Amino acid sequence: MSRHQIAALLDRYLKGETTNEENELVKRWLEENGKANHRWHDLDRSAKDRWLSSVFSEIKNTIHETEAKVVSLPQRKRLLWRSIAAAAAVLLISFTLYLEWPSLQSRLHPVHLTAVQVPINQKREITLTDGSRVWLNAGSELKYPKTFNDKTREVYLSGEAYFDVRHDAGKPFIIHTGTVLTTVLGTAFNIKEDKSKHTIQVTVTRGKVSVSNGVKLLGILIPNQQISFNTLKAEASQAIIDANEVIAWQQSDLHFEDVSFEDAITQLEQHFNVKISFSNPKLKTCRFTGTSLNGEELDKILKVMCAFNNATYQIKPDGSMVINGPGCNN
Repeated sequence: MSRHQIAALLDRYLKGETTNEENELVKRWLEENGKANHRWHDLDRSAKDRWLSSVFSEIKNTIHETEAKVVSLPQRKRLLWRSIAAAAAVLLISFTLYLEWPSLQSRLHPVHLTAVQVPINQKREITLTDGSRVWLNAGSELKYPKTFNDKTREVYLSGEAYFDVRHDAGKPFIIHTGTVLTTVLGTAFNIKEDKSKHTIQVTVTRGKVSVSNGVKLLGILIPNQQISFNTLKAEASQAIIDANEVIAWQQSDLHFEDVSFEDAITQLEQHFNVKISFSNPKLKTCRFTGTSLNGEELDKILKVMCAFNNATYQIKPDGSMVINGPGCNN
């Protein structure tokens, strides 16, 4: 395993998030790299956790970015280590953790994040301090630091958002969506998390995007390419699509020119990320001619449509909508 992989594995081991197979990997890695003696095998999980936690604690208290990469442990820690494994393993783990310290430190001391939650039937545009712009779809949430002071620019998304990231070669921009990481230097792309379908989709409109699931690379995307990741099966598929159709919800204007009520509602569902149904199928065939509604909220658009077609609408407790009416005679 690479140093990145073992550092991530040890971190997850301490959190109790590893599988039985991964626990065996930790044991095997210590045996192969640290020449651990038989006393490691005699320890129970709790004792192993305490020892690994002590290593993290020592690194936290003694390592600074300007100091040497070799960490000196206090005498009591050396004695503890000698009772568990060879001193070589401590130095190797310490060296690995030092190299991974920026990310570990961010987990130990999380940066205060600003959270923006967008209500159902609304959208919101945000400009981050680096100049990047984010359009959040209805029902979505974005968490981000007020300033990007670290070596990376990291934000956390739940729902759907369109990103136009300001280029900065020295600070990659990383979006966390569940376990999926989307990494860019400067580009434009859409991310959509659908928890009901257990999918996360990343679609690129400009530039190049790297998408991964933890340490596993899922793919590199260029414009009009999309990765769809199934969070239940941990499976990814890549396809060529029309990115403009994917980001249609982000456009501020909606135009309806001689379209059926059903087609118009389909556009509204995508645009506002909401479920809208008809109580009477006859309503679907009603049509609009020369109607243009620009930049309005969903409530205002539906009021115009329903008034035009002798219909009404109601909002259900789950946030979805139902349109009622006798229908049209076309």
